[in-house]
This record gives sequence, C-alpha cells and structure tokens, in this order.
Amino acid sequence: MTGWLCHGWVLAIQNGIIVIPKSIKEHRIRENADIFDLELSAEDMARIDSLNENKRFGPNPSEFLF
Repeated sequence: MTGWLCHGWVLAIQNGIIVIPKSIKEHRIRENADIFDLELSAEDMARIDSLNENKRFGPNPSEFLF
C-alpha cells in the first residue's frame, strides 16, 4: 500500500506532477495504471509534502563530470 500512497501523492490531478512508473511484470504494470480512483485527503497530502527537506542524495547533475 505504501507504493500506492506515493503514486497517489504525485497524481497530476492532485499535485500537478506526472509519474511514469516502471516494472517488467505485467501485473505490476496493470496495478500501476489503475490508480486514478485513488485520492488522498488534504491532511495526507500535507503530511507527505512536509517530508521534503530539499536535500540531494546523489551528485548534482549540473555539476557532474563525465
């Protein structure tokens, strides 16, 4: 269910962000595509949004040397 909550949070309908989930398993692809009936409450959205700390966990792509 945690994955479903993450998908719901980033639905274009709710947050203006488009998600492209990936999987190689057909049943997962179907599950990922079937999220448009999921809607999070304003409280849940605010709690998830509050997790953002504006921190990067990898190298900055604009400063990466190839």
